[in-house]
Amino acid sequence: MSSNAAGVLHRRWLSVAPMLNRTDRHFRYLVRLISRRTWLYTEMVTAQALLHGNPSRLLSHAGVEAPLAVQLAGSDPAALARAVIVAMEFGFDEINLNVGCPSPQVSAGRMGARLMAEPQLVGECVAAMCAVSNLPVTVKTRLGIDEYDDFEFLCRFVETVAAAGCRTFIIHARKAWLKGLDPKRNRTVPPLDYACVRALKAAYPRLEFILNGGLQDLAMAREAIASGLDGAMIGRAAYARPWCLAAADRIFYGEHVAMPSLAEVLDAYLVHIGREHAAGTPLGPMLRHIPGLFTGLSGARALRARIGAQAGSGSLDSLREALAPVLNAQAA
Repeated sequence: MSSNAAGVLHRRWLSVAPMLNRTDRHFRYLVRLISRRTWLYTEMVTAQALLHGNPSRLLSHAGVEAPLAVQLAGSDPAALARAVIVAMEFGFDEINLNVGCPSPQVSAGRMGARLMAEPQLVGECVAAMCAVSNLPVTVKTRLGIDEYDDFEFLCRFVETVAAAGCRTFIIHARKAWLKGLDPKRNRTVPPLDYACVRALKAAYPRLEFILNGGLQDLAMAREAIASGLDGAMIGRAAYARPWCLAAADRIFYGEHVAMPSLAEVLDAYLVHIGREHAAGTPLGPMLRHIPGLFTGLSGARALRARIGAQAGSGSLDSLREALAPVLNAQAA
């Protein structure tokens, strides 16, 4: 992963997973203050919501968030193609199709992980999306669902979708039980099988396979890449402890610029909060992303309580006052 490698800065060596109610534009802005190169993803956006809702509200983002992918969900090839056309106006770097969400609500809409049972339909969706996009169309999926869970089935799925134009598969290395497990337990109960993802890479060396599921830190991500995979995606661990990404640019992209301090990141994020709050954004949606920065710090619980007290009616000045102990300690 030398910085001299061709295209190294554009590779998806490391990414933060798309997560509903977490990876909104404010969290992505915060992560970008910590790492300039880690790939970021929007929350899942359904094609129908994009076509019949407010695209700016759903897709607007700060230019500094790049490289940034939009994750779409749907099963109607024509609707997904129209959604891609809309999304391309917002300057994304990748279009991702969700074929991994196990939520019953998502499944009821014939979206997410349940589409693994219909590889041909997923291929038709990908082909329609590729036909209207000059961006890479990628797929995030699972190892299988319910009774569709053997390696032969997974290979048929990959072959069908790859033939439609997808070259990059982000694999959550667990199957999903759509019958009997809720989304939370589907993130932990089905066992992880990293060897299966490595076997996919060995079977299809010309395709890209990015590992997702259970990765807790940069060391685990680096190990995944060292095993021959094309990248690693960290999910909830990155949300719970965003500072774990601080060394990502050096480790994965060969950059040797000085890492920002926690105080510098906090101060820059407060500037973002002030700007957004002045434009009418409530404090709550922006403040909720800060507590993870304090994980492992002395007095983290008290700091979280102070921040929570500002969410309803606090001002930016009182927020700075609440964070002063951290800012002062880091600057000392």
